[in-house]
Amino acid sequence: MDIFAEIRALVVDALAELERRGDLPEGLPRESIAVEPPRDPAHGDMATNAAMVLSKPAGRKPREIAEHLVPILAGDDRIASAEVAGPGFINMRVSPALFARVLRAALESGDGFGRSNLGGGRRVNVEFVSANPTGPLHVGHARGAVFGDALASLLDFTGHDVTREYYINDGGAQVDTLARSVHLRYLEAHGREVDFPDEAYPGDYLVGVGEALKDKVGDAHIDAEEDVWLAETREFATDAMMDLIKLDLSKLDICMDVFFSEKSLYGTGRIEAALEDLDGKGLIYEGVLEPPKGKPVEDWEPREQTLFKSTEHGDDVDRPVRKSDGSWTYFAPDIAYHHDKIVRGFDELIDVFGADHGGYVRRMKAAVSALSGGKVPLDVKLTQLVKLYQDEEPVKMSKRGGTFVTLSEVVERVGPDVARFHMLTRKNDAPLDFDLVKVLGQSRENPVWYVQYANARIHSVLGKARDMGIDTSDAALAGFDASQIGHAAELSMAAKIAEWPRLVEIAARAHEPHRVAFYLYDLASEFHGLWNRGVSDDSLRFLVEGDRNATVAKIALIRSAAVVISAGFGILGVTPVEEMR
Repeated sequence: MDIFAEIRALVVDALAELERRGDLPEGLPRESIAVEPPRDPAHGDMATNAAMVLSKPAGRKPREIAEHLVPILAGDDRIASAEVAGPGFINMRVSPALFARVLRAALESGDGFGRSNLGGGRRVNVEFVSANPTGPLHVGHARGAVFGDALASLLDFTGHDVTREYYINDGGAQVDTLARSVHLRYLEAHGREVDFPDEAYPGDYLVGVGEALKDKVGDAHIDAEEDVWLAETREFATDAMMDLIKLDLSKLDICMDVFFSEKSLYGTGRIEAALEDLDGKGLIYEGVLEPPKGKPVEDWEPREQTLFKSTEHGDDVDRPVRKSDGSWTYFAPDIAYHHDKIVRGFDELIDVFGADHGGYVRRMKAAVSALSGGKVPLDVKLTQLVKLYQDEEPVKMSKRGGTFVTLSEVVERVGPDVARFHMLTRKNDAPLDFDLVKVLGQSRENPVWYVQYANARIHSVLGKARDMGIDTSDAALAGFDASQIGHAAELSMAAKIAEWPRLVEIAARAHEPHRVAFYLYDLASEFHGLWNRGVSDDSLRFLVEGDRNATVAKIALIRSAAVVISAGFGILGVTPVEEMR
């Protein structure tokens, strides 16, 4: 139940009435009309820009239009008051009865409150993490993993058919380096002294892989030439790393639907097929790129190469797909991979990349636009770096990781719920500070604790109400007496609960799950504020001695908040707690 959409429809109907009266010209555009919470809650529950956006096409002053609209809006039972503000905005307060409908909808829908069919079953592929299979995931990967998984859940919540996908980069030179590093650990397992070159992966996580390889092949590879053992070791090491990565993801309760191997694109004609598709559209040619200006262009050569006319689809320079020696560039298999996604019938693609892939965005969007004829949108989300601290001191690298702190180490320190929520307390493209001590603190400055504490407090009240013999089931609470909720602080909390369906839709459209975390913090603030007021104002206490009707109504209010917290946590992948220790 989205009361903002409901009141927007009321505004549109009011405009139609004014057109019928002749107070406004007919056929005015409606697309830009919005009804949303005002920036300052003191101004009301909702505000509309209708008069402002229609002023120019109507040829009237905004305040003139607003003054015609206000009496019609105020005459509706759902609107308690409406007034013109500033140059022509209209601020509205809604009736307590409308808020009561919202609370009942929350109690009747449970965790499904706010669900919608916004996506209409559109098939969306969310590719995230996709780390090279050369070691365990680090804390930076954790941010992309949490963001991608929460975004997928958000889209599922709003009626999209979502596929979570991991692209295994197992076709490049880095897996050969992995194989050589594992071979050195294999030799160590046989008691040999080895030196690790600078390009090798030095982390302790490969010690067990080397020992496992020894168990599998014995001493067959000890003195063998590289061409004898490289392919087998590469496959063995890649499988071992993917098992480790899947284990790391499971610690954050992330389960991928598809693991797609880059290697499966080579020697199968799939790269060729994708480029033939582009060639058939006149987008592949042989040429020499101009020398790059400023930042170097990846794979630039001062000689003829096979190029993709990516500039015809929004890129700033055409991109090489085959080098002068006939080998593929890094971009070619990525084109083929996205071609495969389109062939699989996805209506929308989302790629979650690390911030270091920012230069890859335009070319990838150009490729998808060209391959799909502009029919399949690609949204690339970049996740910025995570700076890890312990009590404000930078955390040193992990011996196990070699050059980084692993995801597993972070989750073991703070738990998956804290890790997930905190990773979403900043917009994905903003840097994130993660203090292993502060994220476990018990104060308002710790968002995850603050929201969990609100949920635990609500369940504590529910438990006490049951001890008083009150039926606290959602079905029973849904029959509450709306007249018992009338204080401004109570209505303010109801107004915040009413924002949830609209917030979910906005977050889904923008592909911004952090909005859910921000909203939950604000809702928790409303609840804690109401709790604190009840300490000094008996009329705001949730359990009203001798007044069962008032108690049921107040419990219905806070139980509705718990329903929304649970739904929001479900999207973020966080388990709500009912008791704090």
